[in-house]
Order: sequence, then C-alpha cells, then structure tokens
Amino acid sequence: MPEIEIGIGKSGRRAYGFDDIAIVPSRRTRDPEDVSIGWEIDAYRFELPLLASAMDGVVSPRTAIEIGRLGGLGVLNLEGLWTRYDDPEPILEEIAGLDDTTATKRMQELYAEPIREELIRARIAEIKAAGVVTAASLTPQRTVQFYKTVLESGVDLFVIQGTVVSAEHVSTRAEPLNLKRFIADLDVPVIVGGCATYQAALHLMRTGAAGLLVGVGPGQACTTRGVLGVGVPMATAIADAAGARRDYLDESGGRYVHVIADGGMRTGGDIAKAIACGADAVMIGSPLARAVESPGRGYHWGMATFHPDLPRGARVRTGVAGTLKEILVGPAPVNDGSMNLFGALRTSMATTGYSNLKEFQKVEVMVAPSLQTEGKSLQRGQGIGMGSARG
Repeated sequence: MPEIEIGIGKSGRRAYGFDDIAIVPSRRTRDPEDVSIGWEIDAYRFELPLLASAMDGVVSPRTAIEIGRLGGLGVLNLEGLWTRYDDPEPILEEIAGLDDTTATKRMQELYAEPIREELIRARIAEIKAAGVVTAASLTPQRTVQFYKTVLESGVDLFVIQGTVVSAEHVSTRAEPLNLKRFIADLDVPVIVGGCATYQAALHLMRTGAAGLLVGVGPGQACTTRGVLGVGVPMATAIADAAGARRDYLDESGGRYVHVIADGGMRTGGDIAKAIACGADAVMIGSPLARAVESPGRGYHWGMATFHPDLPRGARVRTGVAGTLKEILVGPAPVNDGSMNLFGALRTSMATTGYSNLKEFQKVEVMVAPSLQTEGKSLQRGQGIGMGSARG
C-alpha cells in the first residue's frame, strides 16, 4: 500500500476504521436459517463468535455463565474486583455512583486492594460448576505470579492481555516473560493480545498462541490513543493480522491461529465488518455493559482505567438497554444496530450469500466513508479514511 506524505521527513500508510468501509453485496443471497455463525478454537466450539471483554463492568462469574449458555465465551478479569474482594457488589455500587471528577482517583484506591489467590480459585470454580467453557485473563506483568493458580483451578482457555503485548519485550531491570517458552509449557490453549500490525501479529503467532487479540486504542472505555498517541484503526489492523495468519499458515505447515477483533465495535454492522476484514471472532465490552445483568450498572471501564500512575481509560456511562439475550441474539426493540448483534451478523452473511464465517472473510469490501465520518473529516481538514479511535 503506498504511503502518504505527512510532511517533509515523515510518511505513513492510510488506515481505515469500520466507518470507512462497507460490505459489498454479491450475486447470491441466502436464507438466514441456513447460515452458521459458530466457530471453534482448539477443542471448543461456540455458537456465537463472541468473547466478552475481561472488564469488571462487563463480566462477572454470573454473566460469564449466562454468556456461555447463550453460546459465547465470557472472559473473567483475574486482576479485577472479583479477585480482590469477597463481595464486590458494594464496590460496584459505589463506582456507579461516583462523580466524574473523582471517579478515576477513587477507582485507583479501590483497585489497590491486593489480588487473592483463593478468590481466583473460587471465581473460576463458580463458572466451571455451571458447565460452561471457562476463560480468564491476566496481564503479562501478573502472569508468572498467578498462572499456576489459574491452571490448577481448571481454566479451559487462558488469556494474556494488555494494551500492547509483544513477543519481544526488552528490559534492563527484570527478566521479561518469554511467551514462546511459556506457552509451550502449558496444557491449555492461550489467547494473547493486543496487537495491531502485521509484524507484531506474525511474531505473536510464532509463540504458539491459539488465538490473537487484535486492537490497540479503539474501544469506548480506552483513551490509549489520546494519552499515548498509540493506536491503529480497526479495519486495517484486522486485515493486516489476517494477512499474517495466512503467511504463518504457510510458514508453519498448516497451523491456523485465530484472529479475534478486540474493541471498537458497537453495532452488528461493526461486527460483520470485523469478520469481513478477516476476524474469526470478536471481543466486545461496551455493548454488553448495557445489559441488565452486567455488573457495571450501566457503566463501563477498561483494565487500565485504574492504573496507579498513568490511567489510560475512562469510566463511560453506557446506560441499560436490555437483557444479554436481547443484546446478543434479540429480539431487538431498537433500530440502531446496538441489539441483536449476532442476528445482524447472520443477516449480513445471508444478504451477501455466505454460509459460514470462513467464507464470509472473503466477501468484497469497499472504501466508503459514512456521511458522518466524511463530515467530521472535512470539518477537521484531515481528509477521509483515518478511521476511529477510543478517544
């Protein structure tokens, strides 16, 4: 892809977000009932290509169980309130009632409570006892400290997740986590991320990960792009990672690593575009934070919101829209695409004539900025096609 001159001495690729592209209809349509949106990773099959974000306002043991029963996978944040407090409900109630001006400072205090290994065991056991696939998340910084407890608790899928996760971390102060050696020693499939470029995706695939989270800076509750200036629009990030998956498939002699789009998806159309760009599944947070059952009580915040030194997230008010079932599979009482997300994906696939997710990854897309995106770009004098970010 040709680079665009930003100024003398600096050029860059043009990148695209979901608002900058559209899915193109084909010569065939299909009955939605004949469309499969199921996917598999390792030994596990899910009827919905969904991972619920490991964020405290979205996934509790109770919502992880409900999401599992609906056909998706809830990922529990093992560095969150559920592993710091015996009963986090009063804490969640307090967070929902905080004033915007004091929320971040108070959340830093609440999350200073130490993580307790017995609570890690208890929360994982609670989800497993319900008979659904159990997934839990740690950051790379905490992985070595707690992974044995996580594995002994019987987790089915282990997620190593940070704002940016690399296969090569350089430090003069501490021995970094060697992902390739670490993953090779585990008996459970590992999902790692986030990343946002072809080269980073390819390197992470070489670690032996079963899946890759793709997305840096796009989510509603994340301010990484604003605070650090780091981020890549999602359509381009997913397509680049899908290209790395294709090349790694050849390089490895047939090993397929799943690409999971993480963040920046608010509607069924966004999810459909993520799959169309090459994702095998999606990880979403803010749409699920709007569920009646979600622990955030109409609020959503990211894993870096409460960082003690440099918070990179915001507590976002999402409101409450409906049940988890209505948000995921309908029926939808609104026409803005924010509910029945996976019914919309199924209909998008049927409209373009594709019967499963792997086929739908081949659908034609075109650069077609929405009127809203075009208007904003022209107003800012930035041209068109730079995509969206988390704030």
